[in-house]
Amino acid sequence: MENKVMNHDDTVVKVIEQFQVGPPPGSVPSPTSISLSFFDVPYLCMPITCKRIFFYEFPYSKTHFLQKVLPNLKQSLSLTLKHFFHFSSNIVFPQKPQTPHILYSEGDTLTFIVAESTTTNLDNLVSDTPKDVTCFHAFVPMLPSPRALEDGTLLIPPMAIQVTIFPNSGFAICINFSHVVVDGKGFHHFMKFWASVCGSKENNIVLPSHDRDMIEDPNGLKAIFLETVWNSPRERFMSLGHNVLSDNNHVRLTFVLTRDHVDNLKKYVSTKCQRHGLEISHLSTFVVTCSLFWVCKIKLEQDIKTNDDEELYLCFWLDCRTRNIGELEIPSTYFGNCLVNGIVAIKRSKLVGQNGIFEAAIAIGSKVREMQSEPYKCAERLKSIFSEVATIGHRMLRIASSPKLDVYETDFGWGKPKLSEVVHLHSQLVSLSDCRDKEDGIIEVGVALGRTQIHKFNTILEEELANIVVCD
Repeated sequence: MENKVMNHDDTVVKVIEQFQVGPPPGSVPSPTSISLSFFDVPYLCMPITCKRIFFYEFPYSKTHFLQKVLPNLKQSLSLTLKHFFHFSSNIVFPQKPQTPHILYSEGDTLTFIVAESTTTNLDNLVSDTPKDVTCFHAFVPMLPSPRALEDGTLLIPPMAIQVTIFPNSGFAICINFSHVVVDGKGFHHFMKFWASVCGSKENNIVLPSHDRDMIEDPNGLKAIFLETVWNSPRERFMSLGHNVLSDNNHVRLTFVLTRDHVDNLKKYVSTKCQRHGLEISHLSTFVVTCSLFWVCKIKLEQDIKTNDDEELYLCFWLDCRTRNIGELEIPSTYFGNCLVNGIVAIKRSKLVGQNGIFEAAIAIGSKVREMQSEPYKCAERLKSIFSEVATIGHRMLRIASSPKLDVYETDFGWGKPKLSEVVHLHSQLVSLSDCRDKEDGIIEVGVALGRTQIHKFNTILEEELANIVVCD
């Protein structure tokens, strides 16, 4: 891969209009209060919001877009918010002992910005060329600042949307939203619903489930998590949505694993297990992909100063929908957070050794199986995950998103996205998604690397994949 890097420090985005969009008048009972489950509460401790961008091809003028496309985007968003009104509501954070919740009142809206990019070429943005990790930041909308009421209650807006036009080329839709309201599965349900309404594909519409009563809490986790939230400085909540992680010394790259790559990795791990008389608990595309890129990232950092005995960590999430949490099975359409967290620890010496991928796959597979069989036990970790990230984050690689979210199926009527990415990518985060080109690829992997590390990482990755075939 060529090492030339696209730099977007000089990107100029001009705001054309700003709107407030909410559900159609009278379409949502007012007021409507939605309680937070124990899955939701921990994210109040995480001031970083989620940011996802979609790029679409649209070779028409700005005037045509504003007259023909924009009205449909706004109208379909309004109709969508009738069913996903949480995003135009407020997260209400009162003083103790009252509990945080989501509150919709008639007239509540979200911020919808329309902008134009005058200096950036869309083709370059959606290309496979390495790009600054900050290259998408100009297209991210700021969330409105939280408001403090006289009694100290905070009202926190959970979403803002920015549509950026690239005249005669295309447009981008970037969403900035609070994880308190929903996880990735629910967010992409919202996006596909909006896209289907916009593209008049009513047969693709699936209504969300808002029943929080199905989330049982026999261990009293919500009360435990709330104590942690109440003990956090309230000032941190005032900056929600205003922080985009910046790292000007890193670039973002996307790698595609083919079905042959994944099949070879699975066969390699399975064969190793048989030779060692081991039975792997869970062997999947997710497991072998995480194992491969974890090993590559650690080998990239290896030098004479590293400590081979130190433990390194991989952090990932498991969706509990369609699994029994207590007596009830949570449906795939559940709208809210429904994730448990898993952390795998392995010594550096094992990861950089000859059997690094195998060692990683065994550990990750075992953790996935544990999370599937005992989700409540893993849910208890949610209260400590963000403090652990703060203390051992430099030794922890985190996995974001999932190919199961089918981000490239988000079609508003002008074709599938040319590119969709997690905006908040950094050196300790790896993102996973489905592929733009499903004929050749099975999974896309986004990584952030130092500018001088690109060639070395490519070499390590190629060597690891070649060794898998050799060992076959």
